[in-house]
Amino acid sequence: MPSSVIRFFRYAPDTRELKVTFVSGRLYVYEDVPPEVAAAFQEARAKGVFFNHEIRDRYVYRDITRAYAG
Repeated sequence: MPSSVIRFFRYAPDTRELKVTFVSGRLYVYEDVPPEVAAAFQEARAKGVFFNHEIRDRYVYRDITRAYAG
């Protein structure tokens, strides 16, 4: 189901990093996200709700928007 908040996300199991692109254009990398959380995120019907409850404020993150601009 499309999200009104999250445009795209990708999980790298080897590094346990979750990259999330928001509809605002901001891009963040969340560190040390367990594979089961990433899988549940993938399956969640309401991506924004899942993100707010299970990922935001629970994992260390970096804003990498500027690194991808240009």
